[in-house]
Amino acid sequence: MNSAHELSILIAALRDLHRDAAPKAALATLTRTRGSTFRRPGTRMLVLGDGQVVCELSGGCPQRDIVARALEVIDSGEPRLVRYNAESGLDVLIEMGCGGELEVLIEPLLAIHDTDFIDTLARCLDERRTIHMATLFAMSDQAIMPRRLVWNGHDVLYDTIDDTPLVHAIMTHAPASPIRRANTFSHPSAQGTADVLTEAIAPPHALVVIGSSAAARALLPLATALGWRTTLVDHDPARLRAADLPAGLHTACATPEQLLEAVALDTHSSAVVMTHNLEHDIAYLGALRGAPVAYVGALGSRERVARMRNHPALDGLHVHAPAGLDIGSETPEEIALAIAAEITAVINHRSGGHLRDNDGAIH
Repeated sequence: MNSAHELSILIAALRDLHRDAAPKAALATLTRTRGSTFRRPGTRMLVLGDGQVVCELSGGCPQRDIVARALEVIDSGEPRLVRYNAESGLDVLIEMGCGGELEVLIEPLLAIHDTDFIDTLARCLDERRTIHMATLFAMSDQAIMPRRLVWNGHDVLYDTIDDTPLVHAIMTHAPASPIRRANTFSHPSAQGTADVLTEAIAPPHALVVIGSSAAARALLPLATALGWRTTLVDHDPARLRAADLPAGLHTACATPEQLLEAVALDTHSSAVVMTHNLEHDIAYLGALRGAPVAYVGALGSRERVARMRNHPALDGLHVHAPAGLDIGSETPEEIALAIAAEITAVINHRSGGHLRDNDGAIH
C-alpha cells in the first residue's frame, strides 16, 4: 500500500489533474502480489501524459515497463490488467530478481469525473478518520473502468459501484481491524465474477515533540521527511521562534497542564518528551497518561529513566524510555534516527530487529 504520506502526495497530484479541463494521465495500482515483490497490493503510481511519474513504485525494470504500458492506456483510453508471472512478463520478472509475481491495474484518467473519489479521501484524511475503500476493477477477469466505494463503519461516503448486494458483500468482506492493509477478492455479481481490491486507509501519523533540545530539533526535519504531521511543544515561546526550525512547522506554547488542550492526540499519533529537565519531563509525561496515542517516549539515562518510572504521577503509563532503537546513537542526529526508527517499528507492529533474522514477509 501507499503510505499516508505517499497518499497525500497522490491526492495533491490528482487534484491538480482534476483542475485540468483535459486531463491526460493513468493510475497504476498493484492489485495482487504473490511471493517476494517490491510493494504490496494497494500501492499506486500516477503516470502523466509526458511520462513523468508521481510516487514511484520501484524505480527499476517493472516500473519502466508499467510506465510504457500506462502511456499506451492513455492513448487508447481503455483500462488494462497487466500480469507479471511465469506466463506473462517473464523477462521483467527475471530482471527484477525478487521471485515474486504481481498484477497491475492501469486505468486512464482522461475526464474530470475520473478523480471524483479523491475529494472524499482527502476530507476523511483531514478529519483524521480511518476509512475503507474498495475498487471494483475487473468483471469475469476482464478489466473495466474502476468503480469505487468508500465507507466508515456502516456509513457509505462515496459509491459508484451502484450494486447493493455487491456493496454489502464488500463491506462484509473487509476486515474490521483498522490496521492498514489491502487485499483483492472475487465475488459473484449480476454482471459476472467481480474482482475487488479493498483497503483500510489511515490518516498520516502525527508526532508531538515536547522540548527544544538539540535532539528534538534534529528529530523535527526527519519526522517531516517521513510525512508525519509534526508539532513542537515548549512552555517558552522564545524557543518556538528559533531561526533553525523547519519551515511550516506547527508549534504550541503549552505547559504540562495545557498540553491536551494545545495539541490534538489520537491513536495515529506519538509523543516524545525531550526537555532535558527531569521535573518537566515527568510533568509532561503525566499529562499524557490516558491519552490515546500509539507511542510515548522519553530521553534519558537508565538512572534518570528509573526515577521517571518510579514516580507516582506516571503510574499506568507505558513509556518507551530510553527512547529509540539500539544503534549506538551519540549525536543528536543519531538519537533522532533511533527514535524515528522505534516509532516506525511500533506503529507498524514490528520488533525493530534485523531483517536478516526475519523469516516472515519484509513488507
